[in-house]
Amino acid sequence: MFAAILMFTKKESSLPDKILSGWLTLLAIEFMACGLDYEIFGKPLLSSSFLLFNPSLYLYVSSLTRPKFKLQWLQLLHLLPFILFEIFIYLFKESFSLDTFFLHDKYFIFRIIFASATILSWCVYNPLSLVLVHKHRMYLQNEWSNIERNESLGWVLALAIFYVVYCVCAVIITVFAYLNNWNPLTPHIYNYSTMLVLIYIMSFYGLRQQVVSKQLLIDEPLTPYKNSTLSAEKKQKIQQKILVYFEKEKAYLNPELSMNVLSEYLNIPKYQITEVLNTEIGKNFFQFVNYYRVEAVKKMLADPKNKFSIEAIGYDCGFFSKSSFYTVFKSITGETPVSYRNEIKQ
Repeated sequence: MFAAILMFTKKESSLPDKILSGWLTLLAIEFMACGLDYEIFGKPLLSSSFLLFNPSLYLYVSSLTRPKFKLQWLQLLHLLPFILFEIFIYLFKESFSLDTFFLHDKYFIFRIIFASATILSWCVYNPLSLVLVHKHRMYLQNEWSNIERNESLGWVLALAIFYVVYCVCAVIITVFAYLNNWNPLTPHIYNYSTMLVLIYIMSFYGLRQQVVSKQLLIDEPLTPYKNSTLSAEKKQKIQQKILVYFEKEKAYLNPELSMNVLSEYLNIPKYQITEVLNTEIGKNFFQFVNYYRVEAVKKMLADPKNKFSIEAIGYDCGFFSKSSFYTVFKSITGETPVSYRNEIKQ
């Protein structure tokens, strides 16, 4: 709840911040309800936390990656299963217990529907969230030469993958607990303990997340050149134009270089350049441009007459910020610019 308040009062709060604030508020209520269940009923009631977490993650990812995303009343229908099951659970006072879950009593059908809805929610929302983040990251690498950590949404991807693993483990633990007569509350304890860790991660990184300006503008396949119509000769001509532009004009020194800029200069459609880069050169746009930048940095670092600082060299070679410069340099060379310079001096 405290994280939700901080998120809501965040300076220049964006739509994703408001969605995350509402999401954390509902999770806080869910945790409070769990505690009250133990106090009032002496046992936990059937939890619908997954029916809250799954669609909320999808809505949050959508707001970060889609520029035209708007939170409308219709989209709140994603939370309808959570609200309905929450109401019925308290009306029936149906408890969570593996011992009685498959007992053929008057609430047996309700429990089966609840379990089916949870599994369906996992199978629908989790892949959608992962695909959205992945497509966003691929879009950035095919369109932009400088990508800030805030824009890449690496933490959201890691969170989504961690959540998928968490869900799979929840199923495995539940099955083992049922077959081996473990403590019937084991899955419930695992569920809320692990979800608490997820909430800490969401709170920490969500507060630091800034507005993503480079969002997925078009909903196109990740490989639009799969059924290519470009001949081998045409690909070679495009490749030659790209290489000439980079080697003679030193286009990579422009920190604002993007696929749009390259396409307009060469008068070649973006999808054709993307195809040639990925299939003929073996690099996406981001990798291709920054390979040239790193090579330029290495030459300047090796020049004994060069008295500029490492950061200044990075900016001079087309990098937009110190953090992206260090990250890209290490990913390509396997070492930091500082260690590379020291190695050369020796």
